[in-house]
Amino acid sequence: MPQSLTRKLIDAHLVAGKAVAGEEIGVRADQILLTDTNGIQSWLQFEAMGFPRVVPPRVVTYIDHQVFQVDSRNSDDHRYMQTASRKYGAVFSKPGNGICHQVHMETYSIPGQMVLGSDSHTPLCGAAGMLAIGAGGLDVAVAMGGGPYFLTMPTVVRVWLTGQLQPWVTAKDVILELLRRYSVRGGSGKIFEYAGPGVKSLLAAQRMTIANMGAELGLTTSVFPSDEVTRSFLTRLGRGDDWRPAQADDDAEYDAQIELDLSAVTPLVALPGSPDKVVPVEEVAGTAIEQVMVGSCTNGSWHDMASVTSVVRGRRVHPSLSFVLFPGSHRILETMAREGLLADLLAAGVLVSEPSCGSCAGLGHVPATGSKSLRAFNRNFSGRSGVKDDEVYLCSSLVAAASAVTGVITDPRTLGAEAPVRLPERFATSDVGFVPPDGLGEVVRGPNIKPVPLGDRLAERLEAPVLLKLGDKVSTDDISPAGAAALMFRSNVPAIAEFCFKYVDPQFVARARAAGPSLIVGGELYGQGSSREVAAIAPMFLGVRAVIVKSFARIHRANLVNWGVVPLTFDDPTAYDGIERDDRLRVDDLRASVAAGARVRVVNERTGAAFTASCVLTPREREILLAGGLLAHTKGHP
Repeated sequence: MPQSLTRKLIDAHLVAGKAVAGEEIGVRADQILLTDTNGIQSWLQFEAMGFPRVVPPRVVTYIDHQVFQVDSRNSDDHRYMQTASRKYGAVFSKPGNGICHQVHMETYSIPGQMVLGSDSHTPLCGAAGMLAIGAGGLDVAVAMGGGPYFLTMPTVVRVWLTGQLQPWVTAKDVILELLRRYSVRGGSGKIFEYAGPGVKSLLAAQRMTIANMGAELGLTTSVFPSDEVTRSFLTRLGRGDDWRPAQADDDAEYDAQIELDLSAVTPLVALPGSPDKVVPVEEVAGTAIEQVMVGSCTNGSWHDMASVTSVVRGRRVHPSLSFVLFPGSHRILETMAREGLLADLLAAGVLVSEPSCGSCAGLGHVPATGSKSLRAFNRNFSGRSGVKDDEVYLCSSLVAAASAVTGVITDPRTLGAEAPVRLPERFATSDVGFVPPDGLGEVVRGPNIKPVPLGDRLAERLEAPVLLKLGDKVSTDDISPAGAAALMFRSNVPAIAEFCFKYVDPQFVARARAAGPSLIVGGELYGQGSSREVAAIAPMFLGVRAVIVKSFARIHRANLVNWGVVPLTFDDPTAYDGIERDDRLRVDDLRASVAAGARVRVVNERTGAAFTASCVLTPREREILLAGGLLAHTKGHP
């Protein structure tokens, strides 16, 4: 039977289950990437499980978020990760070497292989014909030890592309258009596989932007074919021998298809608060801004940097704002220097920062209170930039550059003809930022690095207060905020737990400690955004034993199970309306219901009303949850 490229990739890595939509499958990872945010817990968990050495052929630890090392606790974490990498067999990517996804695509992507990453934007490598999936830290730790990564087999949607992008329109506008159509919930339980005559017109960097920001659609991943465009990209990197073709068979079957005419896409902007609040740029043109940023793993490519340079060359950044670029990798920055881009950017008044995630995660360049920031990044959840009630607009690199020279959000089509962007014949090939492992030395732990906590065995019954009642689209940023103050505690669960729901309810932690076992109630898409596992660990550590919502984001739901927190969904969403904060909810047969795979009956002791909620689990997940989480389950089954 003719197969989709996605099905070929999954079949090639399948080690458990059947690749039928809705069924649980286990896949083997060829490559692992770790970040200094979520990856540090992966290393701690890897050690806690007693693995002697990493099993996948390629494991890379990246320091890409907190490269500034503004506190010795950041440096201690980085030293721990470097010494753990050296001992257990992982390559270490130094601070300043670049953003994990961009660097991994440039250095290690191999069409046909699978990469599992501790960051939700790992699907960027799907641009090279890879199966690239982001996951929680504990799932990644298991894969590092040679175990499968388990997930529910997604439905596969073919995205049929026709036409070509018009002048001043970018790949960022393509993914924003998909977000406008389908929202941040539209990709839940799906993989988008891109095909059609329009694919050939997209450069590798443009495919990277689309695949990367597919995470904002809620997709499990995105997949592009490996074709002559991919071959050209790898050849320019000096890696032509790593190229191999990967594409769907003719007449392959898909679960669904959507169509997009690239020539009909126009410049778009996402309004503050959510990546799917998308409008045409002309609707917000003229809005005064104080800050413009281009970079992140979504828009840090050579193509982005060169596009910005083509706009600002011979012009000056408007005096009313600051304009900062974050190249995605050291390789790109070095190539920019060799190709003369830096001179033009500096002459225009652009600040070129070190290759890092930087302000995308609220690390540096925090906006002024009450100001508007325009960013060619991937997320604009409230508070993510590092200040409460921020106003962050998302856009393409071209919209950002045009706005930087005018001082207001600007439709770049008003600037006249778009200057062409030339790809270099060869990118820089320096590997000075990588440290290979040698299996020697001891792992060094600073005083801030604390042991990994264990979850409690699931109780027979639960009677607990509702500590928070939340609305739709609660992000992991809401649960465990980003920013420099919190990031230094990613290796210290007791300390980072103090930040839990900090901007939602400053008294949450104190109330949680006083309450003992507790619950949280929420709406649709609870836990969207980052894969940060601490958004599950910290509530568990503070006593949260169950979360009842209308729907979960994929990675966060898996993280809750891994840490022994019961993920419940309302059978009747209207039951949500009858619950208030501080209500006491009672589940008399929690453990028995979970063990039997039955619905849970919940009684609100304030009103006397009862409702049912489902905890849909695979047999494997059920065992994990009953044990109190994956680590507790592993220790009980050596």
